[in-house]
Amino acid sequence: MSAQHHAKPAPVGGPLFNGVTLIAGILIAIMAVILLVRFFYGLGSVTAMNDGYPWGIWIVVDVMIGSAFACGGFSVAMLVYIFNKGEYHPLVRPALLASLFGYTLAGIGVVFDLGRWWNVWNMYWPWSVNLNSVMFEVAICITLYIVVMWIEFSPVVMEKYGLYELKKKIGKYMFFIIALGTLLPMMHQSSLGTMWVVLGTQVHPLWQTPMVPLLFLLTAVIMGYAVVLFESCVASSAYRRSIEMNLLTPMAKVMLGIVAAYIVVRLADLLVRGAFGLAFEMTLESVMFWFEMACFVAPFFVIGTEAQRRNPARLFIGGILLMLGGSLLRLNGFLIGYETGGGYQYFPSLPELMVTVGMFATEVLGYIVITRRFPVLPREA
Repeated sequence: MSAQHHAKPAPVGGPLFNGVTLIAGILIAIMAVILLVRFFYGLGSVTAMNDGYPWGIWIVVDVMIGSAFACGGFSVAMLVYIFNKGEYHPLVRPALLASLFGYTLAGIGVVFDLGRWWNVWNMYWPWSVNLNSVMFEVAICITLYIVVMWIEFSPVVMEKYGLYELKKKIGKYMFFIIALGTLLPMMHQSSLGTMWVVLGTQVHPLWQTPMVPLLFLLTAVIMGYAVVLFESCVASSAYRRSIEMNLLTPMAKVMLGIVAAYIVVRLADLLVRGAFGLAFEMTLESVMFWFEMACFVAPFFVIGTEAQRRNPARLFIGGILLMLGGSLLRLNGFLIGYETGGGYQYFPSLPELMVTVGMFATEVLGYIVITRRFPVLPREA
Protein backbone atom coordinates (compact mmCIF):
# COMPACT_ATOMS: atom_id res chain seq x y z
CA MET A 1 0.00 0.00 0.00
CA SER A 2 1.39 3.39 -0.94
CA ALA A 3 2.14 6.15 1.52
CA GLN A 4 -0.88 8.05 0.26
CA HIS A 5 -3.24 5.38 1.55
CA HIS A 6 -1.63 5.44 5.00
CA ALA A 7 -2.02 9.21 5.15
CA LYS A 8 -4.64 10.73 7.40
CA PRO A 9 -7.60 12.45 5.73
CA ALA A 10 -7.22 16.17 5.09
CA PRO A 11 -9.29 18.95 3.50
CA VAL A 12 -8.69 19.28 -0.24
CA GLY A 13 -8.77 23.08 0.03
CA GLY A 14 -9.34 25.51 -2.80
CA PRO A 15 -12.11 28.01 -3.62
CA LEU A 16 -15.73 27.11 -2.99
CA PHE A 17 -17.07 29.37 -5.72
CA ASN A 18 -16.66 28.02 -9.25
CA GLY A 19 -18.75 27.11 -12.26
CA VAL A 20 -19.99 23.85 -10.76
CA THR A 21 -21.05 25.36 -7.43
CA LEU A 22 -22.72 28.28 -9.23
CA ILE A 23 -24.82 25.96 -11.41
CA ALA A 24 -25.65 23.80 -8.39
CA GLY A 25 -26.74 26.88 -6.44
CA ILE A 26 -29.05 28.02 -9.26
CA LEU A 27 -30.64 24.55 -9.51
CA ILE A 28 -31.15 24.45 -5.75
CA ALA A 29 -32.82 27.89 -5.84
CA ILE A 30 -35.19 26.71 -8.60
CA MET A 31 -36.03 23.63 -6.52
CA ALA A 32 -36.73 25.81 -3.47
CA VAL A 33 -39.20 27.98 -5.40
CA ILE A 34 -41.04 24.92 -6.76
CA LEU A 35 -41.26 23.35 -3.31
CA LEU A 36 -42.57 26.60 -1.87
CA VAL A 37 -45.42 26.46 -4.38
CA ARG A 38 -45.96 22.77 -3.66
CA PHE A 39 -46.22 23.25 0.13
CA PHE A 40 -48.66 26.14 -0.17
CA TYR A 41 -50.82 24.95 -3.09
CA GLY A 42 -50.58 21.15 -2.91
CA LEU A 43 -49.13 18.36 -5.01
CA GLY A 44 -51.45 19.04 -7.93
CA SER A 45 -49.93 22.48 -8.46
CA VAL A 46 -46.54 21.15 -9.55
CA THR A 47 -46.79 17.38 -10.16
CA ALA A 48 -48.45 15.07 -12.68
CA MET A 49 -49.43 12.53 -10.03
CA ASN A 50 -53.03 11.31 -9.88
CA ASP A 51 -55.26 8.76 -8.16
CA GLY A 52 -53.77 5.95 -10.25
CA TYR A 53 -50.17 7.01 -9.71
CA PRO A 54 -49.93 8.45 -6.19
CA TRP A 55 -46.16 7.90 -6.24
CA GLY A 56 -44.08 9.71 -8.82
CA ILE A 57 -40.36 10.24 -9.30
CA TRP A 58 -40.02 12.03 -5.94
CA ILE A 59 -40.53 8.68 -4.23
CA VAL A 60 -39.17 6.28 -6.87
CA VAL A 61 -36.07 8.29 -7.84
CA ASP A 62 -35.34 10.50 -4.84
CA VAL A 63 -36.12 7.85 -2.20
CA MET A 64 -36.10 4.32 -3.68
CA ILE A 65 -33.16 4.91 -6.04
CA GLY A 66 -31.50 7.69 -4.05
CA SER A 67 -31.26 5.59 -0.88
CA ALA A 68 -29.77 2.68 -2.87
CA PHE A 69 -27.13 5.04 -4.31
CA ALA A 70 -26.41 6.02 -0.72
CA CYS A 71 -25.43 2.47 0.29
CA GLY A 72 -21.75 3.06 -0.43
CA GLY A 73 -20.97 3.72 3.23
CA PHE A 74 -22.80 0.57 4.33
CA SER A 75 -21.19 -1.56 1.57
CA VAL A 76 -17.63 -0.39 2.31
CA ALA A 77 -18.23 -0.69 6.07
CA MET A 78 -19.10 -4.37 5.58
CA LEU A 79 -15.73 -4.95 3.92
CA VAL A 80 -13.77 -3.05 6.57
CA TYR A 81 -15.54 -3.92 9.81
CA ILE A 82 -17.29 -7.25 9.14
CA PHE A 83 -14.90 -8.97 6.72
CA ASN A 84 -11.88 -7.30 8.38
CA LYS A 85 -10.51 -5.84 5.15
CA GLY A 86 -8.79 -2.89 6.79
CA GLU A 87 -6.98 -1.89 3.60
CA TYR A 88 -10.25 -0.39 2.35
CA HIS A 89 -10.39 2.08 5.26
CA PRO A 90 -9.38 5.13 3.10
CA LEU A 91 -12.63 4.63 1.16
CA VAL A 92 -14.83 4.74 4.27
CA ARG A 93 -15.10 8.50 4.80
CA PRO A 94 -15.81 9.46 1.16
CA ALA A 95 -18.38 6.66 0.91
CA LEU A 96 -19.94 7.66 4.23
CA LEU A 97 -20.20 11.29 3.11
CA ALA A 98 -22.03 10.31 -0.09
CA SER A 99 -24.32 8.04 1.95
CA LEU A 100 -24.97 10.76 4.49
CA PHE A 101 -26.19 13.19 1.84
CA GLY A 102 -28.12 10.52 -0.07
CA TYR A 103 -30.07 9.25 2.92
CA THR A 104 -30.63 12.65 4.53
CA LEU A 105 -32.06 14.04 1.30
CA ALA A 106 -34.10 10.86 0.73
CA GLY A 107 -35.64 11.34 4.18
CA ILE A 108 -36.43 14.96 3.38
CA GLY A 109 -37.75 13.92 -0.05
CA VAL A 110 -40.44 11.78 1.57
CA VAL A 111 -41.96 14.93 3.06
CA PHE A 112 -42.23 16.46 -0.44
CA ASP A 113 -44.56 13.64 -1.44
CA LEU A 114 -46.87 13.69 1.58
CA GLY A 115 -50.26 15.25 0.86
CA ARG A 116 -50.63 16.50 4.42
CA TRP A 117 -46.94 17.09 5.03
CA TRP A 118 -47.60 19.03 8.23
CA ASN A 119 -48.70 15.76 9.87
CA VAL A 120 -45.33 14.03 9.32
CA TRP A 121 -44.71 14.10 13.08
CA ASN A 122 -47.42 11.45 13.49
CA MET A 123 -44.94 8.95 12.09
CA TYR A 124 -42.99 9.17 15.34
CA TRP A 125 -45.91 9.63 17.72
CA PRO A 126 -46.30 6.36 19.75
CA TRP A 127 -50.12 6.45 19.65
CA SER A 128 -50.19 6.84 15.87
CA VAL A 129 -47.83 4.08 14.76
CA ASN A 130 -48.89 0.88 13.01
CA LEU A 131 -46.47 -1.92 13.87
CA ASN A 132 -47.88 -4.04 11.03
CA SER A 133 -47.02 -1.41 8.42
CA VAL A 134 -44.08 -1.94 6.06
CA MET A 135 -43.94 1.82 5.49
CA PHE A 136 -43.60 2.43 9.23
CA GLU A 137 -40.68 0.00 9.46
CA VAL A 138 -38.97 1.67 6.51
CA ALA A 139 -39.54 5.17 7.93
CA ILE A 140 -38.18 4.31 11.38
CA CYS A 141 -35.17 2.38 10.05
CA ILE A 142 -34.21 5.15 7.62
CA THR A 143 -34.62 7.81 10.32
CA LEU A 144 -32.44 5.85 12.74
CA TYR A 145 -29.87 5.20 10.02
CA ILE A 146 -29.63 8.91 9.20
CA VAL A 147 -28.94 9.63 12.89
CA VAL A 148 -26.39 6.79 13.01
CA MET A 149 -24.56 8.10 9.93
CA TRP A 150 -24.31 11.60 11.37
CA ILE A 151 -22.76 10.10 14.51
CA GLU A 152 -20.39 8.01 12.39
CA PHE A 153 -19.38 11.15 10.48
CA SER A 154 -18.99 13.28 13.62
CA PRO A 155 -15.24 12.49 14.04
CA VAL A 156 -14.64 14.38 10.78
CA VAL A 157 -16.22 17.51 12.29
CA MET A 158 -14.38 17.02 15.57
CA GLU A 159 -11.03 16.76 13.78
CA LYS A 160 -11.81 19.93 11.88
CA TYR A 161 -12.39 21.91 15.08
CA GLY A 162 -9.77 20.18 17.22
CA LEU A 163 -12.21 18.37 19.55
CA TYR A 164 -9.92 15.38 19.98
CA GLU A 165 -10.94 14.55 23.55
CA LEU A 166 -14.61 14.38 22.56
CA LYS A 167 -13.68 12.27 19.54
CA LYS A 168 -11.80 9.87 21.82
CA LYS A 169 -14.78 9.51 24.16
CA ILE A 170 -17.24 8.86 21.33
CA GLY A 171 -14.76 6.46 19.75
CA LYS A 172 -15.22 4.09 22.71
CA TYR A 173 -18.83 3.49 21.63
CA MET A 174 -18.33 3.69 17.88
CA PHE A 175 -18.33 -0.11 17.49
CA PHE A 176 -21.99 -0.12 18.52
CA ILE A 177 -22.84 2.71 16.10
CA ILE A 178 -21.04 0.91 13.25
CA ALA A 179 -22.95 -2.31 14.02
CA LEU A 180 -26.24 -0.39 13.82
CA GLY A 181 -25.03 1.26 10.61
CA THR A 182 -24.63 -2.18 9.07
CA LEU A 183 -27.87 -3.71 10.35
CA LEU A 184 -30.33 -0.88 9.62
CA PRO A 185 -29.69 -0.61 5.84
CA MET A 186 -30.20 -4.37 5.49
CA MET A 187 -33.57 -4.01 7.19
CA HIS A 188 -34.99 -1.04 5.31
CA GLN A 189 -33.52 -1.82 1.87
CA SER A 190 -35.22 -5.21 1.90
CA SER A 191 -38.40 -3.62 3.29
CA LEU A 192 -38.46 -1.16 0.39
CA GLY A 193 -38.86 -4.25 -1.77
CA THR A 194 -41.65 -5.48 0.49
CA MET A 195 -43.58 -2.30 -0.32
CA TRP A 196 -43.48 -3.49 -3.92
CA VAL A 197 -44.94 -6.89 -2.91
CA VAL A 198 -47.81 -5.13 -1.14
CA LEU A 199 -48.88 -3.57 -4.47
CA GLY A 200 -49.92 -7.07 -5.62
CA THR A 201 -51.13 -7.65 -9.17
CA GLN A 202 -50.71 -3.98 -10.06
CA VAL A 203 -47.02 -4.77 -10.64
CA HIS A 204 -46.07 -6.67 -13.81
CA PRO A 205 -45.11 -10.37 -13.19
CA LEU A 206 -41.58 -9.71 -14.48
CA TRP A 207 -41.02 -7.76 -11.26
CA GLN A 208 -43.74 -8.86 -8.85
CA THR A 209 -42.15 -11.65 -6.79
CA PRO A 210 -41.82 -12.65 -3.13
CA MET A 211 -38.05 -12.55 -3.76
CA VAL A 212 -38.02 -8.79 -4.32
CA PRO A 213 -36.78 -7.95 -0.77
CA LEU A 214 -33.65 -10.03 -1.48
CA LEU A 215 -33.29 -8.47 -4.95
CA PHE A 216 -33.50 -4.99 -3.42
CA LEU A 217 -30.89 -5.82 -0.78
CA LEU A 218 -28.45 -7.36 -3.28
CA THR A 219 -28.77 -4.47 -5.72
CA ALA A 220 -28.43 -1.91 -2.92
CA VAL A 221 -25.03 -3.43 -2.02
CA ILE A 222 -24.06 -3.55 -5.71
CA MET A 223 -25.10 0.07 -6.27
CA GLY A 224 -23.21 1.07 -3.14
CA TYR A 225 -19.95 -0.30 -4.54
CA ALA A 226 -20.74 1.12 -7.97
CA VAL A 227 -21.21 4.60 -6.49
CA VAL A 228 -17.84 4.29 -4.71
CA LEU A 229 -16.21 3.55 -8.08
CA PHE A 230 -18.04 6.46 -9.68
CA GLU A 231 -17.28 8.89 -6.86
CA SER A 232 -13.59 7.91 -6.68
CA CYS A 233 -13.11 8.40 -10.41
CA VAL A 234 -14.93 11.75 -10.46
CA ALA A 235 -13.17 13.07 -7.32
CA SER A 236 -9.72 12.09 -8.61
CA SER A 237 -10.42 13.83 -11.91
CA ALA A 238 -12.04 16.96 -10.45
CA TYR A 239 -9.42 17.45 -7.73
CA ARG A 240 -6.45 16.32 -9.86
CA ARG A 241 -5.68 13.51 -7.42
CA SER A 242 -4.22 10.06 -8.00
CA ILE A 243 -6.90 7.38 -8.03
CA GLU A 244 -6.77 4.54 -5.47
CA MET A 245 -6.56 1.69 -7.99
CA ASN A 246 -5.02 -0.71 -5.47
CA LEU A 247 -8.31 -0.49 -3.54
CA LEU A 248 -10.84 -0.09 -6.33
CA THR A 249 -9.56 -3.04 -8.41
CA PRO A 250 -10.12 -5.76 -5.75
CA MET A 251 -13.33 -4.08 -4.58
CA ALA A 252 -14.69 -4.28 -8.13
CA LYS A 253 -14.02 -8.03 -8.08
CA VAL A 254 -16.08 -8.38 -4.89
CA MET A 255 -18.83 -6.32 -6.51
CA LEU A 256 -18.93 -8.58 -9.58
CA GLY A 257 -19.32 -11.62 -7.34
CA ILE A 258 -22.46 -10.09 -5.83
CA VAL A 259 -23.70 -9.16 -9.31
CA ALA A 260 -23.32 -12.79 -10.41
CA ALA A 261 -25.32 -13.95 -7.37
CA TYR A 262 -28.02 -11.39 -8.17
CA ILE A 263 -28.34 -12.52 -11.82
CA VAL A 264 -28.66 -16.17 -10.73
CA VAL A 265 -31.38 -15.32 -8.19
CA ARG A 266 -33.20 -13.03 -10.64
CA LEU A 267 -33.34 -15.56 -13.50
CA ALA A 268 -34.05 -18.56 -11.24
CA ASP A 269 -37.00 -16.69 -9.71
CA LEU A 270 -38.48 -15.96 -13.15
CA LEU A 271 -38.09 -19.59 -14.23
CA VAL A 272 -39.60 -21.02 -11.02
CA ARG A 273 -42.60 -18.67 -11.24
CA GLY A 274 -43.07 -19.38 -14.95
CA ALA A 275 -42.80 -15.67 -15.78
CA PHE A 276 -39.71 -15.81 -17.97
CA GLY A 277 -41.78 -16.20 -21.14
CA LEU A 278 -43.19 -12.70 -20.63
CA ALA A 279 -39.72 -11.31 -21.30
CA PHE A 280 -40.06 -12.38 -24.95
CA GLU A 281 -43.34 -10.60 -25.65
CA MET A 282 -43.19 -7.42 -27.71
CA THR A 283 -44.14 -5.02 -24.93
CA LEU A 284 -42.59 -1.99 -23.27
CA GLU A 285 -42.16 -4.05 -20.10
CA SER A 286 -40.16 -6.77 -21.88
CA VAL A 287 -37.90 -4.19 -23.57
CA MET A 288 -37.24 -2.47 -20.25
CA PHE A 289 -36.57 -5.84 -18.59
CA TRP A 290 -33.84 -6.70 -21.10
CA PHE A 291 -32.40 -3.19 -20.83
CA GLU A 292 -32.24 -3.65 -17.06
CA MET A 293 -30.62 -7.10 -17.34
CA ALA A 294 -28.11 -5.87 -19.93
CA CYS A 295 -26.86 -3.29 -17.42
CA PHE A 296 -26.08 -6.08 -14.96
CA VAL A 297 -24.46 -8.39 -17.52
CA ALA A 298 -22.39 -5.80 -19.45
CA PRO A 299 -19.93 -5.07 -16.58
CA PHE A 300 -18.56 -8.63 -16.91
CA PHE A 301 -17.38 -7.66 -20.41
CA VAL A 302 -16.15 -4.23 -19.27
CA ILE A 303 -14.33 -5.09 -16.01
CA GLY A 304 -14.49 -8.90 -15.99
CA THR A 305 -10.73 -9.49 -16.04
CA GLU A 306 -8.00 -8.32 -13.69
CA ALA A 307 -6.37 -6.29 -16.47
CA GLN A 308 -9.66 -4.55 -17.28
CA ARG A 309 -10.22 -3.69 -13.61
CA ARG A 310 -6.89 -1.85 -13.54
CA ASN A 311 -8.26 0.65 -16.05
CA PRO A 312 -9.95 3.64 -14.31
CA ALA A 313 -12.10 4.43 -17.36
CA ARG A 314 -13.46 0.87 -17.40
CA LEU A 315 -14.18 1.00 -13.67
CA PHE A 316 -16.03 4.26 -14.21
CA ILE A 317 -18.16 2.75 -17.01
CA GLY A 318 -18.78 -0.44 -15.02
CA GLY A 319 -19.95 1.62 -12.05
CA ILE A 320 -22.34 3.65 -14.19
CA LEU A 321 -23.81 0.49 -15.78
CA LEU A 322 -24.55 -1.07 -12.38
CA MET A 323 -25.96 2.17 -11.00
CA LEU A 324 -28.26 2.27 -14.03
CA GLY A 325 -29.22 -1.42 -13.69
CA GLY A 326 -30.24 -1.04 -10.04
CA SER A 327 -32.12 2.16 -10.87
CA LEU A 328 -34.02 0.46 -13.69
CA LEU A 329 -35.05 -2.42 -11.41
CA ARG A 330 -36.79 0.07 -9.13
CA LEU A 331 -38.09 2.33 -11.89
CA ASN A 332 -39.50 -0.61 -13.84
CA GLY A 333 -41.33 -2.14 -10.88
CA PHE A 334 -42.76 1.04 -9.42
CA LEU A 335 -43.57 2.99 -12.62
CA ILE A 336 -42.96 1.23 -15.97
CA GLY A 337 -44.35 -2.14 -14.90
CA TYR A 338 -47.02 -0.65 -12.64
CA GLU A 339 -50.60 -0.69 -13.90
CA THR A 340 -53.34 0.49 -11.60
CA GLY A 341 -56.18 0.25 -14.14
CA GLY A 342 -58.82 2.86 -14.83
CA GLY A 343 -56.91 4.38 -17.75
CA TYR A 344 -54.55 6.37 -15.53
CA GLN A 345 -51.22 7.49 -16.96
CA TYR A 346 -48.24 9.25 -15.49
CA PHE A 347 -45.22 11.11 -16.81
CA PRO A 348 -43.31 13.49 -14.53
CA SER A 349 -43.93 17.20 -14.96
CA LEU A 350 -41.08 19.67 -15.51
CA PRO A 351 -41.32 20.97 -11.90
CA GLU A 352 -41.08 17.38 -10.62
CA LEU A 353 -37.96 16.83 -12.72
CA MET A 354 -36.42 20.09 -11.55
CA VAL A 355 -36.92 19.14 -7.89
CA THR A 356 -35.13 15.83 -8.51
CA VAL A 357 -32.32 17.64 -10.33
CA GLY A 358 -32.16 20.12 -7.44
CA MET A 359 -31.77 17.26 -4.95
CA PHE A 360 -28.83 15.94 -6.96
CA ALA A 361 -27.35 19.45 -7.13
CA THR A 362 -27.63 19.70 -3.34
CA GLU A 363 -25.56 16.53 -2.97
CA VAL A 364 -22.92 17.80 -5.40
CA LEU A 365 -22.66 21.18 -3.68
CA GLY A 366 -22.52 19.61 -0.23
CA TYR A 367 -19.85 17.13 -1.31
CA ILE A 368 -17.67 19.90 -2.74
CA VAL A 369 -17.98 22.13 0.33
CA ILE A 370 -17.28 19.38 2.86
CA THR A 371 -14.39 17.70 1.00
CA ARG A 372 -12.72 21.09 0.48
CA ARG A 373 -13.10 22.19 4.11
CA PHE A 374 -13.21 18.97 6.17
CA PRO A 375 -10.83 15.97 6.45
CA VAL A 376 -12.61 13.40 4.27
CA LEU A 377 -10.25 12.40 1.44
CA PRO A 378 -6.75 11.01 2.14
CA ARG A 379 -4.02 13.65 2.39
CA GLU A 380 -2.09 14.10 -0.83
CA ALA A 381 0.83 16.29 -1.81
